[in-house]
Amino acid sequence: MDANQRFMYKAFKRYYRDNTPPMPDRFTRREFGFMFFDKTYVQRHLSFKSPEELGRFMSYQVPSHSYYSTSYYRRPDAPTMDEKGWMGAELIFDLDADHLEGAEKMTYSEMLLRIREEMVSLVDGFLLGDLGFSEDQVHITFSGGRGYHAHVRTPDIMGLGTHERRELVDYITCSGLSTDWVFPYHKAATSHMETSAGTYSNVSRDRLLPPKDCGGWRRRMRKALEKVCDDLCSMEPKEFKKEYPSIKGSDNQTLAKGREEVSMKRKAMFERDTMALLSKPVQDILVKVMTEDVAKRLAGEVDEPVTADIKRLIRLPGSVHGKSGLRVTPLTRDELSGFDPLESAVPEAYTDDPVEVTMRKDVSIRIKGQDMSLHGETEVPEFAAVFLVGRKMADIGHSSETEKLFRSGLGARPFLTVRFEQPLNHPRGITASRVSYVQERNDEQQAACTAHGRHHERFQPRH
Repeated sequence: MDANQRFMYKAFKRYYRDNTPPMPDRFTRREFGFMFFDKTYVQRHLSFKSPEELGRFMSYQVPSHSYYSTSYYRRPDAPTMDEKGWMGAELIFDLDADHLEGAEKMTYSEMLLRIREEMVSLVDGFLLGDLGFSEDQVHITFSGGRGYHAHVRTPDIMGLGTHERRELVDYITCSGLSTDWVFPYHKAATSHMETSAGTYSNVSRDRLLPPKDCGGWRRRMRKALEKVCDDLCSMEPKEFKKEYPSIKGSDNQTLAKGREEVSMKRKAMFERDTMALLSKPVQDILVKVMTEDVAKRLAGEVDEPVTADIKRLIRLPGSVHGKSGLRVTPLTRDELSGFDPLESAVPEAYTDDPVEVTMRKDVSIRIKGQDMSLHGETEVPEFAAVFLVGRKMADIGHSSETEKLFRSGLGARPFLTVRFEQPLNHPRGITASRVSYVQERNDEQQAACTAHGRHHERFQPRH
């Protein structure tokens, strides 16, 4: 481990010494997985029989990232997925700052504010709204990093397969929404003409509005159409085109006519649930705006692979995130509205003790009620240092002091040169029969030494 990892490891060890994450429901049916500061792989296929057993593991092993399965298994510790015996899975929705447009230009706080707004919209508009789940069935969690998770646990969704879960994603993200389903055509004969060949009728085709008592996407689109009509009546054509880019090719005269028609007939239009009172070009403009501009804005954001995956590992609530030091925090719906991770997800185990850091870039941040403008070599409370180092905004220590020690020779730790002569099998894969250790202080002394034998390696001792 390097200095940054050692610092994070010590802070996490102190946290897990006094804090055991609460067990998920039916935890003996769950698989657990972990990553560590000194390893690059995920250790998984683990299970625990009690909270105490998990607590001992966390305090002794000190994982950098902790996960549990959203699925339930008959044998969660079996080494292969086929042997585990899948019994069902939670329905998971994951929102992360990765998908935000312009996220690279946002501060951490700005990213989390945007993602929180999207999670509120997802929970209120779709999970509690259209899909009809109750608040006690939707379990919200701050991920500890750059997003939020929503877990739905009800008996009727546990057995859903990947295909059914993808259909839910399609519904939320407005994938495949049919214009003719939302605004269907109504055909009516306007006149008849008798000829020797028979009777011919002139037929009008006008768009209908979703009815007042509808639900789901129809209700959502009807409500949004009211705002579009407001904008058309109040905005200049140029401003309206900017707000709704799909009709930027429409001429201003048509838009001016549309404003006049909608202003006069909008009340009757919504009372009768039809656009028949509007001219055909104005109907086309409204439907185009609703389909190509508005529907996308009304859609929810979810990570499709996460929701569709029925064998997913996800962050363990109550653990701490290895890339931020923040706690993976369970939330109620009411708590979500005003939740600020840099105030409420900073563990109390991190102290106020000053820690020297070197900033990788200038940062302005507010954490635990303290505003900080940081640059270069500086000193911050430990709770801020954990976050800054975890987010790779800073390094532990003052770089100038390290450079001084290195130049003076005090920072160059001696190493051992090992010379191996006359091959002999070694249990660790090294061939040696007689090993001579020559301690050297720096590279110049090493270069002056002559390497003998068939193998030559250098070892850095741990002090």
